[in-house]
Amino acid sequence: MFTDFIDGPFWTFSVSVFAIGVIWRLISIIRLGVPGDLAVPREDGGAGGMRTILSRFMARPAVRKRALLIVVAGYMFHVGLFALLFFAQPHIDFYVDRFGVPAWAGMPRWLFILTAEIAFAGLIMAWLYRVMHPVTRMLSGIGEHTASWLVFFVMLTGCLALLEQYDSLRVLHFFLAELLLIYFPFSSLMHTFTFAFSRNYTGATMGRRGVDA
Repeated sequence: MFTDFIDGPFWTFSVSVFAIGVIWRLISIIRLGVPGDLAVPREDGGAGGMRTILSRFMARPAVRKRALLIVVAGYMFHVGLFALLFFAQPHIDFYVDRFGVPAWAGMPRWLFILTAEIAFAGLIMAWLYRVMHPVTRMLSGIGEHTASWLVFFVMLTGCLALLEQYDSLRVLHFFLAELLLIYFPFSSLMHTFTFAFSRNYTGATMGRRGVDA
């Protein structure tokens, strides 16, 4: 009964909340618009925006020097999580079954486990930095901690479900993933989509003024 509910109605509900919530948040940002700039542009704003979007994927030397640990942890977690979401074979099979997309090559089991360990380490390091550093501790609220721990338990149950010994582990993993989908649009996790908007705005604004942002 519970399994049918998680695999059926609750899945539909969580995906709907996720999709509608994300679209609503993005439309809200776009509708804000940008203030007019009457100054003569020194450079094309579009080029500056694109340059900033791409360049921000690499931490600046000063940041790497002062906060190397959190920079490394960020790469470990984000790259690892991306690989798990899109190249773990169980996830590929799930996308094919639920969304009808064509299958693509996934990572072997040993690489899945290694990638999961790297992502786990990055997430834990980032969270410890958040709670131990005085500035990030002050800036972090219950929302940030909830997001971190929800992602952690989704990943943990996913690794346990990989053993395929108990279907209850798969159901628990799926249930937590659905909770994450519901929570996602209303949390700081929205930076998954909004980072491009903020980087582009900063880069375009500074680019028009001739500043390399």
